[in-house]
Amino acid sequence: MEIFSGLLKGFSVALTPVNLASCLIGVLVGTMVGVLPGLGPAAAIALLLPVTFGLDTSTALILLAGIYYGAMYGGSTTSILVNIPGEAASVVTCLDGYQMAKQGRAGPALGIAAFGSWIAGTIGTAGLMILAPWLGRAALRFGPPEFVAVLFCAFAILIYLAGGSFLKATLSCALGLFLGVIGIDSISGVPRFTFGSLTLMDGVGLVPLVMGLFGIAEVLENIELSLRREIYSAKISYLLPRLSDWKRSAGPIARGTVLGFFLGILPGGGAVISSFASYALEKRISKHPEEFGKGAIEGVAGPETANNAATSGAFVPLMTLGIPANAVMALMLGALLIHGVQPGPLMLQKHPEVFWGVVASMYIGNVMLLVLNLPLIGVWVQLLKVPYRVLFPLILLFCLVGAYSVNNNLDDVLIMLVFGVGGYLMRKFEYEPAPMVFAFVLSGLFETSFRQSLLMSGGNFLIFFARPISVVFVVAGLCLLLLPSVGRRLPGEVRG
Repeated sequence: MEIFSGLLKGFSVALTPVNLASCLIGVLVGTMVGVLPGLGPAAAIALLLPVTFGLDTSTALILLAGIYYGAMYGGSTTSILVNIPGEAASVVTCLDGYQMAKQGRAGPALGIAAFGSWIAGTIGTAGLMILAPWLGRAALRFGPPEFVAVLFCAFAILIYLAGGSFLKATLSCALGLFLGVIGIDSISGVPRFTFGSLTLMDGVGLVPLVMGLFGIAEVLENIELSLRREIYSAKISYLLPRLSDWKRSAGPIARGTVLGFFLGILPGGGAVISSFASYALEKRISKHPEEFGKGAIEGVAGPETANNAATSGAFVPLMTLGIPANAVMALMLGALLIHGVQPGPLMLQKHPEVFWGVVASMYIGNVMLLVLNLPLIGVWVQLLKVPYRVLFPLILLFCLVGAYSVNNNLDDVLIMLVFGVGGYLMRKFEYEPAPMVFAFVLSGLFETSFRQSLLMSGGNFLIFFARPISVVFVVAGLCLLLLPSVGRRLPGEVRG
């Protein structure tokens, strides 16, 4: 009964004219972001974060959540019609989606992607609705040592699952933790690493940092790319998949929903890993694995379902523990904190209208996406023809205005440009920015909980091994951090 009463409260929030409009704008912007190659939901949310400051908390979260799961829908359009992923989670959709388009089956590919996304989004939201209150009650048992252990394990999972070098991911995470301690120490009142700057006394701003890392850096990286977009030009028809398509896709959609939701909960998991895991699973269990990569509809249905289910799963640790599962959720956490809402075990009690309003809006938004996206495919195809030389000045302008408007401070613009150049160099040298943003956002909670734990124990670090919950997470985190080094040594030992 608690869930149903909460959901009714949520619909009373989500169905207000302002929140309905916010949901519609969010899913449309998200779809556009997914369609346009080289932008992505993290960059879009970073750009639009300043816009939400004047909005009600529920309205702001509904808008940002709509952008996130809307981008998952839009990414499939570009992958299928242009063979260029609109965002990272749709990379694997290119393999079979574009081949289906070349065979004259772009319509069924787009249709199964849309219906699979809607099914996964709806079931994933139901999972969030059921799991979050239970996990929130369990999290009430957490004290400072438990939060330190959970955050340590989250950092370890993020580093372990990050693509590329393990060392580079660790350095990126460490840099984020360092940036998070810049400013006035909340306990001693001593300035740390401010170099006499009044702006840095209040710490590095989240908005300039993310706008630089995702907005400016994205523009700088895309300027040097000359992607030739060969857009599927034939008339797209028969968007409703045939019965035979549904028979082949039912299993992948069901498996992708479950797999994507639970991988989305894991820190560092998210939509990208979910889509690749789904594709690998479907190819492994298929009776016709040779068809994958040549236009198998399962290769579209599974990954597109999984990445949408993952977006719902990612909200579970954010809302119940205050721990973001990926870079986009880290931005969501920043938005909540800016609006004075502390996500965590008490969020459902202190701010039920925010939690249930967002959950209800996700049901509404998924229906909006299904109803609007299929008829608007022609519009998105035309949008793909807009040259990037027209788009990037607008993105730059939006970044400059957004960074300045937060505090009306030119130093924030300078900070954004520094992180823009830094983010560009990170990409060139294959350092992922996501662990850095993740660690930066959580650095305050991690430091506070760590110092509280040591105060409780009189400076004894064994407190993290004295409690059942904390010791499990600490040991799990240490195993994940030690696994890569053990893996590198084992082959050498065998050869010796």
